[in-house]
Amino acid sequence: MAYDRYNAICHPLLYTLIMREIVCIRHIVGSYVIGAANALIHTVFTFSLPFCGSNKIDHFFCDIPPMLELSCKDIWVNELVVFIVSGCVIIGSFVVTMISYIEIISKILKLRSALGKKKSFATCSSHLIVVTIFYGSGIFMYFGPKSIYRIGQKSLVSLMYTVIAPLLNPFIYSLRNKDVKSNMKNMFLQLLQI
Repeated sequence: MAYDRYNAICHPLLYTLIMREIVCIRHIVGSYVIGAANALIHTVFTFSLPFCGSNKIDHFFCDIPPMLELSCKDIWVNELVVFIVSGCVIIGSFVVTMISYIEIISKILKLRSALGKKKSFATCSSHLIVVTIFYGSGIFMYFGPKSIYRIGQKSLVSLMYTVIAPLLNPFIYSLRNKDVKSNMKNMFLQLLQI
């Protein structure tokens, strides 16, 4: 999506030429391949561990770090794999997204028209909010201090990462719709009158 926004704002006249159907298909296939490889690597490394004792995870879904806590063997290799693979996937895609947005913002700031700047920022702001929520909680989830698992705060962060961010997507993206904005403004004014 960042690449799409980058081309729409930085190369508007070439957009249809750049974002051909084959490019979109490659992006989709690439995302699925990276996701499947990521899942396969973690599954192989996690289930090669011996598990003993309790099989209860102090988490609301079966994620890698809580699963590693159940192992009765040293898990430093698995933690290293989680760190490296998650680092490549999460940090790598975050950096690429941020680079595209730096380019977009620099291009927007060079626009002479105030209306053009406003329209361009409105196009990108919703995606940037979603990206910040998603990557922020994901980075904290997989790169935060290990001591937080004991406290139970990572369950809250993983809730943000897996439930809240996707739940907010339609709401954040619909804020650009004039009818939604008008209805929200009317609801807010009615609440103030009560």
